[in-house]
Amino acid sequence: MLRNKRWALSAVLGILCLAANGQEKIMTLNSSNAAVSWKVKAAAELGQTTDIHATAYNDQQWVKGIVPGTVFGSFVAAGLEKDPNYADNIYQVDKAKYDRDFWYRSTFKFSRRKAGEQQWLNFEGVNRKAEVFLNGHRLGLLDGFMDRGKFDVTNLLRYDQPNVLALLVSWPGTPIVNYSSPTYISSASWDWMPYVPGLNMGITDDVYITGSGAITIQDPWVRTSAADTSLAKLSISMELDNHSAQAQEGTISGTIQPGNIRFSKNVKLSAGQTEQVSFQPEIAHPALWWPNGYGSQPLYTCDLQFTVKDSVSDSHNVTFGVRRFSYDTTGGVLHIYINGQKIFIKGGNWGMSEYLLRCRGSEYDTKLKLHREMNFNMVRNWIGSTTDEEFYTACDRYGLLVWDDFWLNSHPNLPKDIFAFNRNAVEKIKRLRNHASIAVWCGDNEGYPLPPLNNWLKEDVSTFDGNDRLYQANSHADGLTGSGPWTNFAPAWYFTRFPGGFGGTPGWGLRTEIGTAVFPSFESFKQFMPDSSWWPRNKMWDLHFFGPSAANAGPDRYDEAINKGYGTASGIEDYCRKAQLVNIEVNKAMYEGWLHNMWKDASGIMTWMSQSAYPSMVWQTYDYYYDLTGAYWGVKKACEPLHIQWSAADNSVKVVNTTLQDYSNLKAEAIVYNMDGTIAKQIGQTATVRAAANNTTPCFDLNFNADNLAFRKTVVASSSSPESAGTAAAADGSVGSRWSSNYNDNEWIYVDLGVAQEISNVVLIWEDAHAAAYNLQVSDDAQSWTDVYKTETSKGGTETIALQAVKARYVRMLGRKRASQWGYSLYELEVYGKRSATLSEVQFIRLRLSDAKGSLQSDNFYWRGNRNGDYTALNQLPAVQLKVGSKAVQVSDSTRITATVSNPSNAAGPAFAVCVQVVRADNNERVLPLVMSDNYFTLLKGESKQLEISFEKRLLESGKYKLIVTPYNHK
Repeated sequence: MLRNKRWALSAVLGILCLAANGQEKIMTLNSSNAAVSWKVKAAAELGQTTDIHATAYNDQQWVKGIVPGTVFGSFVAAGLEKDPNYADNIYQVDKAKYDRDFWYRSTFKFSRRKAGEQQWLNFEGVNRKAEVFLNGHRLGLLDGFMDRGKFDVTNLLRYDQPNVLALLVSWPGTPIVNYSSPTYISSASWDWMPYVPGLNMGITDDVYITGSGAITIQDPWVRTSAADTSLAKLSISMELDNHSAQAQEGTISGTIQPGNIRFSKNVKLSAGQTEQVSFQPEIAHPALWWPNGYGSQPLYTCDLQFTVKDSVSDSHNVTFGVRRFSYDTTGGVLHIYINGQKIFIKGGNWGMSEYLLRCRGSEYDTKLKLHREMNFNMVRNWIGSTTDEEFYTACDRYGLLVWDDFWLNSHPNLPKDIFAFNRNAVEKIKRLRNHASIAVWCGDNEGYPLPPLNNWLKEDVSTFDGNDRLYQANSHADGLTGSGPWTNFAPAWYFTRFPGGFGGTPGWGLRTEIGTAVFPSFESFKQFMPDSSWWPRNKMWDLHFFGPSAANAGPDRYDEAINKGYGTASGIEDYCRKAQLVNIEVNKAMYEGWLHNMWKDASGIMTWMSQSAYPSMVWQTYDYYYDLTGAYWGVKKACEPLHIQWSAADNSVKVVNTTLQDYSNLKAEAIVYNMDGTIAKQIGQTATVRAAANNTTPCFDLNFNADNLAFRKTVVASSSSPESAGTAAAADGSVGSRWSSNYNDNEWIYVDLGVAQEISNVVLIWEDAHAAAYNLQVSDDAQSWTDVYKTETSKGGTETIALQAVKARYVRMLGRKRASQWGYSLYELEVYGKRSATLSEVQFIRLRLSDAKGSLQSDNFYWRGNRNGDYTALNQLPAVQLKVGSKAVQVSDSTRITATVSNPSNAAGPAFAVCVQVVRADNNERVLPLVMSDNYFTLLKGESKQLEISFEKRLLESGKYKLIVTPYNHK
């Protein structure tokens, strides 16, 4: 959906948000209920008045409140603050106006539904704490944003008359980390979102009234104690509370569906007694719950009722999945198992659902559906910043495991109130433990909870979750390989041993955070950036976190990848266009690098971040407006359950199978094209492979070194530094390994060609530590050397030195002066004579994986430069004009478009990185969010691509649309 429609959506869906605890609801007190009027006003502006509790109190000068929501969000919705998403508006807000306590006040009427029924006023969350008053009576204190409030208001409600509900809400206060926890820690600003005035204080979750008899059911808990495909053993427990002054006798009963499995027990409770009740039902031939890609996500329901003399006193409905988790740290790497099967983690971090807490209702379904479409199987709830039940419900539905953090961030201080923190931790576990998706409870982001919290949290998980899930104290240690880096690297780096992280142990392993800046499309960029700040890069960019404020994202490095890799951008539109290519190749390589090493060391990877809480240029896959950036498409392709991929480091091709099914007689094929679309036949390969379940299978290597006389020949050097992969790395055809010398100016390396051969070109592919001055020399005996080239001004990178033809057996690089404090470092030393075939400056690699019947199972596409990371030749592609046809049909509440994009057979060349957008025919506004089968694809001459696109019907009320189809080399 478009963000300017967020509030309308919340109002429509608000009543649906009340299915949280499964109780029968009588009345929602959310803003979605037109009969409930919420208002907010700063406490300091009211003084000590008690008039607000009177029904006659005039609150017309108060601001309309949004519940659930925040104070600042209410002022924004009321039009009293400029759009905080746009330009620097949020930085101009007077924080003092919101960084203080506020009153919430509402009026409503309530009719008793059943004689003798008790009425309960329920709160699911207030940030940071609140005193609660009903009709002038203080009900109690809510302390912490996970603290549930349940107050008996039977004798305080005025039936069929106006009631006044008022809350004095306290703002979290500063400093926030970790002093104010539990709260939304990042609200005080981070390197990806600004300071939120008021620190997201407010009534942040649902408010409602429920009714019951004397006996209520509390915190029902459904556990899978054992499960396989033949039998599941469950443990179902709950508390029964007698709220009356008399003994009560009745029956607690339950029904599990599907299967119609019934159980019951007669219970007698003394006055005021609480009793624990449990059952151990079994399910024959259960449908097991699996993460996305490993199987389906069947969910069961357990309907619980307590009846007294055929009258229902209370009821709950619990949704659960049948599955069992287990864990190990074999080899020092954390592995997660479900139903006995090891799961390769492919996921992303959620910093927040939305920086003003405006994500509500079905918007969670939208976000997590896009995660499923990216083939993710895990989401990390970073520092517990997402608290809404709808998040977990959608994760259950889409098979997305949840790595769930508590509210601590590596700072060496405890919360001001550790007891409130711990109570909230217990509440979180008890509220969420029935969700099939939760896989890990994590104590601290990039640190260990300080005493006594670490042991408390460990005991909380043991006591209230039965250790069914892992308690992981530190998010980047103890079987993990750290976190970061958070900036882009060349694709080969992600395949190179090892992509370094901060903290943890070296290796790929399980990395809970690694990411890159991700620039949005121009269409999104101009929605939050004033045209006066479009170009060139400026302070306004930094306020949306592309500059010093997001230094960890490496914006300078990202700039360099665009401008050096694809040619200096001519303006913002060109910059955004080229940025999508960087987004694709970096994010795809990031996941494929981990998958390349699956189970050898790697057990999973989670990008920082997989969704966007604030309109920015960093750390996202889809952007704030739900536009699917190049990062989304790179990740989606890399994370296919059955996937064929190429390593930019060593040119190997593998099939990665992250499913539980074996595949036999698969045909793996690689076709390499020049830029004009001609096939480089000498490089292509085919193989028949068997892809074992949950494993990787090597297929073949692509030899781009066919004419390289130095390829895999003997190499000798004056020295090799400790970080060097050895001299052989300089001739192994891989830019994922390198030789480096000791840290001296006078160092050398030579290759033995075996016999004297004619030499006309030498290619040096330098790492950053290159030679500023060096000689190229040749010899017939490796004793007497002749200079054939000399430079004092080498710039490093990929250097191609053309020589007058000379015959020699040995070729040496003699370093005379280093360009850095380090030694000389070479990825490759290549030697060429007469070349049998010349590749274009950039090649296209197409991989295909087909079954025995020829049906395509996976395909993949890459671009490769002869000069490492240099794709500027793509700008020489001839312009093409594509043909597009489409039709739309209405299916229930959705619009589905089938489109065909064709590159005519008489086109001037390939259509590279074709971008397709759906816009409204009347105003050219984008239709978002949507799900699309593919984008940024390449078509050779005479090729076509069929696309499937779907979105909610309400997003295109007129039914009239246009497809804007733009290749990189467009006319």
